[in-house]
Amino acid sequence: RYYVRLPKDVAKSRVLLCDPMLATGGSAAEAIRILKTDGARDIVLLSLLATKAGIAKVHKEHPSVKIVTAAVDPVLNKIGYIVPGLGDAGDRIFGTL
Repeated sequence: RYYVRLPKDVAKSRVLLCDPMLATGGSAAEAIRILKTDGARDIVLLSLLATKAGIAKVHKEHPSVKIVTAAVDPVLNKIGYIVPGLGDAGDRIFGTL
């Protein structure tokens, strides 16, 4: 299980889940599943960049979750990277380029 530490009243709160790049949707869908297991019901997924495939996966598994993204890139390549994308979000955030 992933490390999870949520407020005790998470069921009463709106949860803003931030995923910089929603590529395949797998990580976001799993995070939403964990949030729901711990009682969250009002969840909004925020993303800088998404793909149609990622949006479709999240909506299929969690149709009540609202997705807010700045842009949708058209292509997800063979290894699951967004094309043209923004590069690796973790490298950019933590300066490990």
